[in-house]
Amino acid sequence: MPHHRYARLLAGSTLASVALTGCAGPASGPELPPASFVAMQEGPGEEYVIGPLDQLTVFVWRNPELGAKVQVRPDGRITTPLITDMPAVGKTPSMLAEDIRLQLSQYIEDPLVSVIVDGFSGTFSQQIRIVGATEKPASIPYRANMTVLDAMIAVGGLSEYAAGNNARLVRFDKASGKQKEFKLRLGDLLKKGDSKANVMLSPGDVIIIPESMF
Repeated sequence: MPHHRYARLLAGSTLASVALTGCAGPASGPELPPASFVAMQEGPGEEYVIGPLDQLTVFVWRNPELGAKVQVRPDGRITTPLITDMPAVGKTPSMLAEDIRLQLSQYIEDPLVSVIVDGFSGTFSQQIRIVGATEKPASIPYRANMTVLDAMIAVGGLSEYAAGNNARLVRFDKASGKQKEFKLRLGDLLKKGDSKANVMLSPGDVIIIPESMF
């Protein structure tokens, strides 16, 4: 075999070996600080943003006939008495109530409007998505003070072949406008009960769980 051909084959084998080693290695990125299994003090989360298919109750004080129980349509709009195709997605309940108030003020004097979210799905930016080697990959609504343990319980834990300690969390950093990746030790958390491996989640987090190479 010519020397140059042998060198190319050797280089290719080396690159393949490095690639496999990289896949089997631990997830890259820093680790997040641990969270308590049970929060010592509950606090409010970010103000809720209305998403498609949310169930809403619109109440107009002293004018109940102008209120309604509605579901946000897939196109992000709602229809109530006297108001057609009002955009709702991306607004907080107080923002939507103010927009409805402005519309109704054309028909009645000084309306008082409130919007209550009865059943929520949330926008994608407020959901937690868990993909990869889990029992049931899913997108679940974020709740205040939610931890990675809560999310894993919701999806039934790791699959048989999951490389839990190679998992990573992808988070959008509002300050920099970029995504950041953090290491997760789901194997230690779920199989060993290591409390230091439990971390707080933020709206929009994505948890990626690879399969083991072996």
